[in-house]
Amino acid sequence: MPNYLAFASDNYAGICPEAWQAMAEANHGFSRSYGEDQYTERACGLIRELFETDCQVFFVFNGTAANSLALASLCSSYHSVICHEFAHIETDECGAPEFFSNGTKILLAGGADGRVDLNTVEQLITRRSDIHYPKPRVLSLTQATELGTVYRPEQIAAAGELARRYGLRLQMDGARFANAVVSLGCCPADISWRAGVDLLCLGGAKNGMAVGEAVVFFNKELAEEFDYRCKQAGQLASKMRFLSAPWIGLLQDGDWLKRAAHANRCAQLLAAQLQAMPGVELMVPVEANAVFVRMAEPLLNGLHDIGWHFYRFIGAGGARLMCSWATEETDIEALAEDLLQLTAKTLP
Repeated sequence: MPNYLAFASDNYAGICPEAWQAMAEANHGFSRSYGEDQYTERACGLIRELFETDCQVFFVFNGTAANSLALASLCSSYHSVICHEFAHIETDECGAPEFFSNGTKILLAGGADGRVDLNTVEQLITRRSDIHYPKPRVLSLTQATELGTVYRPEQIAAAGELARRYGLRLQMDGARFANAVVSLGCCPADISWRAGVDLLCLGGAKNGMAVGEAVVFFNKELAEEFDYRCKQAGQLASKMRFLSAPWIGLLQDGDWLKRAAHANRCAQLLAAQLQAMPGVELMVPVEANAVFVRMAEPLLNGLHDIGWHFYRFIGAGGARLMCSWATEETDIEALAEDLLQLTAKTLP
């Protein structure tokens, strides 16, 4: 029987073996609390090795906390954050960035395929300079984007240059950063600090962990008293080793990229199957582990009636199909077969 939840979200997948084993290994004996343990120290060291720089690392429970506390550390209440109109910090954080920064305003920029248009960003920055306008302070990029595309190194570098020119910080929501690294075939440093990123929220849950994101300050001066923010927000885990140990499991042998590569490859296979069918078209290029397709309403409803779960929040006629480390080719084939049968029944 097909796994009808297989394409709903990469959050639906379980814990990958490497992360699970690392948590089990940390579950022996006693260990110091609140991040003073050997596992947290080792995980921070691996992240520094990964990015080839002496960055400051903090572990929090989830992406909402990572993004919100990160932005709050960069802003005062009278500042604003510029992001894409589809960015998670605008559409899916329930106002948390504004809450934790005591009122920082989110300013929205458009842009094709989920990437911000830098001309629009510059217009938002320069539109007004009077005291009545929330002063732009941060440009936030999502990597991979909410539409499953990726920013290339030169695109991030251009965003970084623009931010520096106007005195802004560049923050990156990297919930699916691993998928972007695989897609681009580059070094993590090349699409982060070397391209001008000051602060990265590095995703773990969507890469095969149970919980846990890493907030990585490449500019260590910006991390001052961030530990207090984490504590105040309920993000300082007493048994921190269970947040940090999975990073050891995924990073020490490069399995974080292996798991992301599998998800990306499955997305390519799924896209190839679907776009060959009548009445189905890709909405954006498939560059990471997401497939966005447009199809007739009877086909969408038919898939739901069969039992397939997927999100349709991107507009009429569109569907988002996500692949993960746990996606199986048999589920891709099953979805394609069901859709093929539906097209034969419903399309002229």
